[in-house]
Amino acid sequence: MPRDFSKLPYRPCVGIVLFNATGLVWVGRRIAKWEGDVSPSLWQMPQGGIDENESPTQAAMRELEEETGTADAEIIGECPRWLRYDLPEEALGIGLKGKYRGQAQKWFAMRFLGGDDDINIDAPMGAKAEFDDWKWVPLEETVTRIVDFKRPIYQELVREFAQLAKG
Repeated sequence: MPRDFSKLPYRPCVGIVLFNATGLVWVGRRIAKWEGDVSPSLWQMPQGGIDENESPTQAAMRELEEETGTADAEIIGECPRWLRYDLPEEALGIGLKGKYRGQAQKWFAMRFLGGDDDINIDAPMGAKAEFDDWKWVPLEETVTRIVDFKRPIYQELVREFAQLAKG
């Protein structure tokens, strides 16, 4: 009997739109997480789960450091709504450890206060590396770099945070 994935919850999560001094946004190229992962060559902004007894703001700062190797940033904006996506059918029961049907994400805009040499994606903070490359891109370009099923969220982030790219 097939599993009813519609009964699975959404994973509470945060995401970070990290702007540098010139208004470009940090993206990392994902490392495949499971065989058949549909997005290994695609780029995304830092994101991750909210731990028990952790606020979204605390989670955002922790995730930024875990994924980029630096927490040298300040929060300059917050999306007023939680944004949600569903995993594609082929990833249900596999992605997100099979526990969730997608993610409910609270997004923050941050200004990076450090230099490029402060970024370390090679197992930052002793965590398993999630990216094998990174770069700064215009905010609008993040939409074309993300996996299809997350594209509506990135489009919303462009609308929400575009004015922050100007500094």
